Amino acid sequence: MEKKNDSKVISDREFMILLKAAKQNEDQAILQLIDLYKDDIMRISQYIYMPQEDAISTIVLEFMEVIRENNDTSETD
Repeated sequence: MEKKNDSKVISDREFMILLKAAKQNEDQAILQLIDLYKDDIMRISQYIYMPQEDAISTIVLEFMEVIRENNDTSETD
């Protein structure tokens, strides 16, 4: 029963460090962020009308693009 709400929790500081590293295209940081949101990605993929593997790939790709887009806008400020 506890498994349903069991998700990884990290501090805001740790998250910001991971996010900054991911914006600099550090593979390990990107993988850690994806792993952090893995349960959410799996749950959301069930509601997308395509094979689950394709839905997961699409969500992860969009997630990575959002990280990169935010990096592009922050550099121009």
